[in-house]
Amino acid sequence: MITRRAGLAATAAALLGGAVATTEARASEPRARRSGPAGSPLQKNVEAIRAAGVSGVIAEVQGAHGSTRARAGVAELGSRGPVPHDAYYRIGSDTKTFTATVVLQLVGEGRLKLTDTVERWLPGVVRGHGNDGRRITVANLLRQTSGLNDYFAVGADPGEFTPDAYRRNRFRAQRPEEQVAAAVGEPPGWLPDADDPAGERRWGYSNTNYVVAGLVVEAVTGRPWAQEVHERIIEPLGLRHTFTPGTSPYLPLPTATGYTYFPKETGPTDTTVGQGGGADGCVISTTHDHGLFLRALFGGRLLRPAQLAAMRETVPAPDWIPAPGVRYGLGIAWRPVPGIADGIWFHGGTSLGCVSECAVTSDGATAVTSAAFTLRLGGPEQEEQSVRTLRMVEEALR
Repeated sequence: MITRRAGLAATAAALLGGAVATTEARASEPRARRSGPAGSPLQKNVEAIRAAGVSGVIAEVQGAHGSTRARAGVAELGSRGPVPHDAYYRIGSDTKTFTATVVLQLVGEGRLKLTDTVERWLPGVVRGHGNDGRRITVANLLRQTSGLNDYFAVGADPGEFTPDAYRRNRFRAQRPEEQVAAAVGEPPGWLPDADDPAGERRWGYSNTNYVVAGLVVEAVTGRPWAQEVHERIIEPLGLRHTFTPGTSPYLPLPTATGYTYFPKETGPTDTTVGQGGGADGCVISTTHDHGLFLRALFGGRLLRPAQLAAMRETVPAPDWIPAPGVRYGLGIAWRPVPGIADGIWFHGGTSLGCVSECAVTSDGATAVTSAAFTLRLGGPEQEEQSVRTLRMVEEALR
């Protein structure tokens, strides 16, 4: 959700430049895909999000008997063309669930342990200014309990949070090693307990954790992180509209223009073109493919039971504020929802011009995915957009 502090910090820094056997089974596509009727709850909720000041929004609910889609708004302000149902968009930090899944597959194969330290796989990378990779485990990275600074936020100047700064930096790509170096250039928030680092419960959202996790994947496999995501998740599940863009700042067609309302700006800025990070936030997908991934993951088709259980081991996430009671696992979060006995699993992601929001039931039976092509950076309009999106997600899964 865009209400969590980390999402806004990440967006600000972007301006500043700052296989197991189960993977062989393809995700079963919903039997039918249909648009919801004009008066359906999903359509009403999508229209409510649009009425909060969003240029265009799409959503899809998938279940065992098919999927229902809804949309509202336009593909571009000033035009009459509707936002495409199958629009590509940057899923932002929803990428972290993909990364965590790859890491846990490696754990299931015995090639990596959650208790392994960062130092073991990346000697000397996390050192200096009190940072110590010998005290940070793979579990700390995935659960956001490492204490590492968010590279996005280091040295960020809110006064440079402008359309001009965006235009200067939208083609600029950073290597993961540069991002980690920026993060360890300042003292950490804390160091995990020396006697039991993997058991650390202090929590702080940091994109750096997943940049480091991506580097660990490459150290273990000897192959690029993107290749592992493709060969372990995208290809086995038949996600034909999901990919990692590398350093390309462009989205393929069909898509919709993404707009950002910068602080002190009264009108929106077209921020469709831009860099999207790496293992922490670069994946491009569609609502349909994203839903297939979530249902396959929680339906047990990507991870062995022990690793899926580990993913569900959570700690309180007090700084994450889409709703009370949020807890963070390994690359996925959980929160209680009235009317849903087991609560829901979710993440969410923001990028300039787009807000991705999703959730899945505990058994993987039903998933909801959505993309809103307008990002507001603070203010009552942002809060209202968040509230209405939460309502849509929760009602879709009840």
